[in-house]
Amino acid sequence: MKVAVTGAAGFVGTNLVNQLVADGHDVVAIDRVCPDHALQHPSVTWSSIDIFDQDTLTAAFDSVDTVYHLVAMITLKQKDETAWRVNTEGVASTARAALAAGVRRFVHCSSIHSFDQYTDSGIVDETSARSENPSLPVYDRSKWAGEQELQKVVAEGLDAVICNPTGVYGAVDHGLSRINGMLRDAAQGRVPIFVEGTFDLVDVRDVARGLTLAAEHGRTGENYLIGGADVRLFDAMRTVAELCGRFQPLFAVPLGMLKAVVPIAEPISQLFGSDLVSRASISALVAQPTVDVSKARDELGYAPRPTAQTLADLVAFLWDSHQMGSAKPKSGDHFESIVPQLV
Repeated sequence: MKVAVTGAAGFVGTNLVNQLVADGHDVVAIDRVCPDHALQHPSVTWSSIDIFDQDTLTAAFDSVDTVYHLVAMITLKQKDETAWRVNTEGVASTARAALAAGVRRFVHCSSIHSFDQYTDSGIVDETSARSENPSLPVYDRSKWAGEQELQKVVAEGLDAVICNPTGVYGAVDHGLSRINGMLRDAAQGRVPIFVEGTFDLVDVRDVARGLTLAAEHGRTGENYLIGGADVRLFDAMRTVAELCGRFQPLFAVPLGMLKAVVPIAEPISQLFGSDLVSRASISALVAQPTVDVSKARDELGYAPRPTAQTLADLVAFLWDSHQMGSAKPKSGDHFESIVPQLV
């Protein structure tokens, strides 16, 4: 089967292309550039296409059965015009190109952030409130707005389904993502302390599988939360540090202390071009919702792997890809003896 992936060079895109090739598909991989780590395979054709160029996209989607739309701009900023345009108009542009090309199915990779995690009951499922509050970060609001743009094209006849991954981490990642970057630092023994916080984290390979399951079994116009397990980041950091025989974080800073310094730290962070220390990032730490993935489990057959396996595989990947310096991981037997508390 011939399929297309936009954002194919990204974190999720790389793993999705790997999954699709393993499943025996021919892949049209679309991104601005073809990176050095890109899978070079007879069944993969790389194309540099602007997602706002509908005519070129339509031509690229010719004879394609399924389009996976992954292009997005992630930010913790309150406002960002580029992120808003990419995450909203970019979805509409790609969806209309798919409709014009006559593709059978369109799978949109949205985010848990399109659901309002901060004002709901503490449990997020597909019926939860959406990210409409103007005080929410632009990423949250734009991901929900992008889904609304897609639903307009569904009303015009496009057979589309939406997946909403939680916090994505794991191998392979040549980037690194925010979460993987923090875990790599911890594995190198460079994180003496960390803030308190528990998140639903999902292995990127499970996201890739969830997207393909949605293409096969998802109902038109429906959302499916693609989650993993609640992971206390402090515990995960101690685990990867121990796997590598490195210094482990000593303690987790209570969120109350962190909130007290945000008004001072946020403007300083902005001066250095960073959005890591912000009201948005702290709000995400405070929210810590429980994510219900039963709809994806029941309708798609989705089943995420254990957290312990993701952490062990990530450390092994970071070592094999020379992103760890001299922090060589210990034996596989040692993995199983120290990570069961995270499963």
